[in-house]
Amino acid sequence: MTTNSISARGLNRSTLARQLLLDRAAVGADEALRRVVALQAQQPASPYVALWNRVAGFEPGDLDAVFGGFRAVKSTLMRITLHAVHVDDYRDFRAAVEPTVRGARLGDPRFRASGLVAQDADALLPELLRVAEQPCTAAKLTEWFTRRAGPDGEKLVTASRMLRQYAPLWHAPVAGSPWSYASDKRQLFVAAEAGRRPRLRDPESMAAGLRSLIRRYLSGFGPASVADMAQFALVQKGRVRAALDEDLERLTGPGGEVLYDVPGGALPGPDVPAPPRLMAMWDSILLAYADRGRVLPPEYRKHVTRVNGDVLPTVLVDGYVAGVWRLAADGGGVEVGAFRPLPRATWSGLDTEARGVARLLAERDPGAYRRYDHWWDKGLPVVESRVLGA
Repeated sequence: MTTNSISARGLNRSTLARQLLLDRAAVGADEALRRVVALQAQQPASPYVALWNRVAGFEPGDLDAVFGGFRAVKSTLMRITLHAVHVDDYRDFRAAVEPTVRGARLGDPRFRASGLVAQDADALLPELLRVAEQPCTAAKLTEWFTRRAGPDGEKLVTASRMLRQYAPLWHAPVAGSPWSYASDKRQLFVAAEAGRRPRLRDPESMAAGLRSLIRRYLSGFGPASVADMAQFALVQKGRVRAALDEDLERLTGPGGEVLYDVPGGALPGPDVPAPPRLMAMWDSILLAYADRGRVLPPEYRKHVTRVNGDVLPTVLVDGYVAGVWRLAADGGGVEVGAFRPLPRATWSGLDTEARGVARLLAERDPGAYRRYDHWWDKGLPVVESRVLGA
């Protein structure tokens, strides 16, 4: 165990290195996903844009194949949101967040309004998993739930969704969808493979899962504080402290806080150059810390993270958020809105990045993220806007 200190820029560069954002890595999509630990996946395009930023020569078909073979899976996990993770991580991650997901979904007033309680869900769960042994739609699961649960009315649709998000279900790839998964009523769900399912409500399984999650988190996002780890997983700080392994290294953060890290974790110098990047919506580096200032300057946070939880596609300059981006209205390139004046060389680097992401989206889904364009009309502090990569 060591107690070296690390600066704020050193933390920034550590995150970028471990998230493959200093240099694109020449690895496959499944190995890249293991390295970055987890990718938020509310929007089907986001895992693809995220890996395009991180993998040299990334081809979306590579990630299609990983999802199609269930080497990576998409499910409700950390922070009760959809994440794409390597299948080998799923069981531990789901066990780690079991108390959070259970309380949020089965304790939700919208679930209880159906007349059911958590114990009813426990009784229904084995049959639900049998129904979902083959991929099925949300409508089919709701129909089954309505038939078995008993209560009537519109409240059942919401209650069915709460149970679906609690259950160990994976999203199944949808044929014909540009991003493997559909973002509409065509969504498919399938029961997690029997050997990959966590033992729900089992204290030993939850404790072991959290220990695994913490080490995996630190490998991809460390060094980090107890508060950071609790924020990433949305678990209680006491659980995090109880799960810390004795062999973890300790560092002193820029504010004197104690930070933990896996032995041998990458710690590049604070002056290592960081190339510009056009990040996906909800990219994990913006959400993985209690102190988001590691990557997102505090003065920009309310503009990037909107009041309803949307996290806009961002522009990284020298490792920090410096603006936002969207597809140009005419489909010809990417519009970049900078929050501060940028040097000519930076705009040139962003143009190169814009050409790549514009090509990725044009070939797959020219309307990706389009529904979020309205945020640009609601007070973004853009000082300069350019259309790049046209």
